Amino acid sequence: MSILNTFQQQFHPMLPRPNHDERSRQEFAKSLRGYIQSQILPGLMPLYRKIMPDTSKRPTRAEVRAAMEKQPYFQFYASLNRVAQELMWHSVIDTIERDLPRMEAEAERLEGTIGSLKLNPEMEVPRYVTEVDIHCMPGGYAAEFDRKGIAAGALYDRGVYLYSMGYGGPFNDDKGRSVCNYIKRNFRGFEPKRILDMGCTMGFSTLPYKELFPAAEVWGIDVAAPLVRYAHLRAAGLGVEIHFAQMNAEKTDFPDEHFDLVVSHILLHETSGKALPRVMKECFRLLRSGGYMIHADLPPFDRMDPLNQFILDNETYYNNEPFWSAMRDMDLVALAKEAGFDPESVRFDTAPMAIREFSKATGYDQGKTEQIAKRDFKAGEFAPGGWEVLIARKP
Repeated sequence: MSILNTFQQQFHPMLPRPNHDERSRQEFAKSLRGYIQSQILPGLMPLYRKIMPDTSKRPTRAEVRAAMEKQPYFQFYASLNRVAQELMWHSVIDTIERDLPRMEAEAERLEGTIGSLKLNPEMEVPRYVTEVDIHCMPGGYAAEFDRKGIAAGALYDRGVYLYSMGYGGPFNDDKGRSVCNYIKRNFRGFEPKRILDMGCTMGFSTLPYKELFPAAEVWGIDVAAPLVRYAHLRAAGLGVEIHFAQMNAEKTDFPDEHFDLVVSHILLHETSGKALPRVMKECFRLLRSGGYMIHADLPPFDRMDPLNQFILDNETYYNNEPFWSAMRDMDLVALAKEAGFDPESVRFDTAPMAIREFSKATGYDQGKTEQIAKRDFKAGEFAPGGWEVLIARKP
């Protein structure tokens, strides 16, 4: 049994509950993604070596694309990957439409029981969120489909688990848990009193910070009302006290120097070239002296070989991630320094994936945690080795 099938998603009151046939379809969608990643995608490496044999110079990803897009094998891979993505979302929609009455009843039961929720009906959601269905998720993050405004959140909750093929862990919280483990190991004695998670979506990665720092006041913000509404209900259903608010990370409503730790988890590539510098400056404004900013994402392109750049670039071309590639071309270290962070503190590092460390320690996967990571080619939304973290400290 591999890690892909060891960690099934942990149900909570707000998670849509598939029946037998729906679960089978969803498991097929997840397994199809796993097959594409482990069996089809690695075949791009020998193809790349065959059609671009000149090793005297490093090709650009545009040159790689011009050559690879003509190849039937790549066309098959890209087409199958897109079909799998759309199948994944549609397999979950069936469950939501059937299970929505139960979920609405749970929402009414859980509202206001623990934590808090602050919505802003007057806030204008940025175009970089509303103009496309990010990740091909039908309707996008901010769409209101139902009476309680929870369907989009439920779709994201179940869909992301399938998309990550189990690598998010039972609670989809691997990114947050990985960063928390990194903090425990590297910031000894650091005890933040207030923590902010920017672009929190469902609050997956927000909850581990309350577990690591139970005395802290933990906030999660996002521009999409359906996401933070669902995040509040999800956290309440799990019995975790988190405060959620509909705010834009470019300009929040919090006072200056309000937090000791500001984090995000794959937020940066969901913004825009104009928004990202403003997010960095807002992080600086919100942090107290000595506080830390940590953004978890995948590495910049200059830290990857041309083929990995090209494959990740496909998220922009085929998966409605318009800023995915542009963000990785930006100098994030320079942006952090320009925002005012201590130049000596700004750096990239790797936070090992918590789920893989847990799997190794417990033997849950019967010694096969390296099954996918050992393959010759490594690329995709998940990070086989760990999450790249941008770290900066306010003087």
